[in-house]
Amino acid sequence: MNAFENALEQLKRAAVLSKSGNEMLARLSKPERELVVSIPVQLDDGSTKFFEGYRVQHSSLRGPYKGGIRFHREADINEVRALSFWMTFKCAVAGIPMGGGKGGVTVDPRDLSKKELERLSRGWVQRLYQVIGPKQDVPAPDVNTNGQIMSWMVDEYQKLTGDTTRASFTGKPLSEGGSEGREVATGMGGFYVFDALRKDLKLPEKCTVVIQGMGNVGGNAAKIFAEHGHTILAMSDSKGGIYAAEGLDPAAVEKYKKDHGSLLGFRKLSKSATKSSLS
Repeated sequence: MNAFENALEQLKRAAVLSKSGNEMLARLSKPERELVVSIPVQLDDGSTKFFEGYRVQHSSLRGPYKGGIRFHREADINEVRALSFWMTFKCAVAGIPMGGGKGGVTVDPRDLSKKELERLSRGWVQRLYQVIGPKQDVPAPDVNTNGQIMSWMVDEYQKLTGDTTRASFTGKPLSEGGSEGREVATGMGGFYVFDALRKDLKLPEKCTVVIQGMGNVGGNAAKIFAEHGHTILAMSDSKGGIYAAEGLDPAAVEKYKKDHGSLLGFRKLSKSATKSSLS
């Protein structure tokens, strides 16, 4: 079962409890628009490589489409369909007057130089600028994309359309109209959900926590949980994980990953600094 098939199964289960009619359920079962594009990128050696890019606009019932763009080697149309579907419901649950959208490119950005990554980012906009915009579809960062990539994208959108509002993308750097707190928002939201569940399930005031992922979400979540007194037992990135029965210091782990590119080998630091071992 692919990601979108899983999303549709969720819709079927929810329909049992919903008063929505068959017409609405049928409408939610199919994205309003799907785009698959080929993005040519000139590599630093002068050759050209083509990357497959996506934008799925699931529902505009509540307003313009809203959702991130992910750069990942396993990104495909079914994953993007599912993510756009979930964005529709996320916006609705949060009371945001926008609909669900999502985008992506099948690429491992670690294989690209900074200049190649910029060309790819601008290329995504060149292929899709006619169907996005402040009143139509507002993309954002997601997995392996960040404020720098949004900066390139909003600049390209401005060049192509003449739009100077810089409202075509969210997640931009503060210097370019971005929102303060955007970097930690998703990890912070995860903590708020956990804390509400902790109280509802009558879990201890201080819990032991395992964090999967060391990107913008996981890295910030680990720090937030630790700041609230919870013990981080284990953390992982795409290459492996580390474990410490006494607890990990997320700031030290983050610094090691930044310096070495992976968590692997973190135990090589002094025991007094890490108290960790590979899991």
